[in-house]
Amino acid sequence: MKACLNRVRRKRCTSSKRKSLPLIGVLSLLILVCTGCEVARIVEDTSIIRAVLRPAPYFSFPGGGLDSTDCNCPAHWDGNTLFLFNSCDGIRRSNGPDLFHMNNVITVPLDTSMEDGGYWIESTWKDADGALYAWYHNEPDGICLESNLTAPRIGAAVSYDNGRTFKDLGFIIETRDTINCDAQNGYDAGGNGDFSVLPDSTKQYFYFFFSVYGGDISEQGVAVARMGFNDRKDPVNKVWKWHDGGWNEPGLKGLATPIFPAAKNWADAETDAFWGPSIHWNTHINRYVILMNRAKGPPGYFQEGIYATFNPDIADPHGWTMPVRILSGGWWYPQVIGIDSTGKETDKLAGRVARFFMHGVSEWEVLFLNPDELP
Repeated sequence: MKACLNRVRRKRCTSSKRKSLPLIGVLSLLILVCTGCEVARIVEDTSIIRAVLRPAPYFSFPGGGLDSTDCNCPAHWDGNTLFLFNSCDGIRRSNGPDLFHMNNVITVPLDTSMEDGGYWIESTWKDADGALYAWYHNEPDGICLESNLTAPRIGAAVSYDNGRTFKDLGFIIETRDTINCDAQNGYDAGGNGDFSVLPDSTKQYFYFFFSVYGGDISEQGVAVARMGFNDRKDPVNKVWKWHDGGWNEPGLKGLATPIFPAAKNWADAETDAFWGPSIHWNTHINRYVILMNRAKGPPGYFQEGIYATFNPDIADPHGWTMPVRILSGGWWYPQVIGIDSTGKETDKLAGRVARFFMHGVSEWEVLFLNPDELP
């Protein structure tokens, strides 16, 4: 694959990806909102559940932070060891006794059948039998030769050595829309990607929350699909997208009805749309939480802010609350990682206090608060 720093498509690992506010500006904003307070409340609605940021010591994912992270970064536990994947110019795996003591960084090969292009592992699930299932974002080359736009798709893989090596299981989510090489967003001519995955509490289904970048504007935005839990070993043609009130469109070449529709077309030079959903279950507020980017304004996925939405039932696409901005500007790829090692918290499981990351870098904690805890 090409050197990540030289990519002209969206998946680039470079500090030039900062959007709207430099890091010091974000921290200054937090301090100004609540000078002298331990917690800086920047959510500006009357929701009964709150996501609140407060400054914390600098920390980055192993392997270079900004220059090694370009997607949602999954983690899992095996016994008392935490494993973390962060992807950009290749896939990196690190491990350690907790989030703040990760080391042993290795580059992970993916035995894949894809023709070309880059790949990024964006979600994982550790099975009871020891198998590690992973789902990757792929950006094939040669989609639009003149504009160099791509059209992402989602594939599955499995590992039997905690992610040291992976076997490809094939592509499972892909658009059927006509590729638009005249799109003005700077990176995508369509496609489905930038996603995260989580099973329901009873392990009946895996739910995929992903970004839709093409087709009619009514189909663009953040969408959801599901796959039977028992289909994880043989996933091709087993994923079904939510469309017009049912799970009735195939993951490959099917349509999707977004749960958060785009306000302006992704093909426009100045889009307005959510993308890059990162989901976890929060044990403190007893809700699923999704953090998302919002692109609005100039081309290049210009970052308007980071938003949070909540839902007690992952199986209900209509159950998500109105997204609320928790940070103005910022960087791409917001996510949390829980910090309670005894509770085996990860990017998929967190409690009242978690680390908030953007682009593999954290200078914040995020607090999830119930109504009686509001500062």
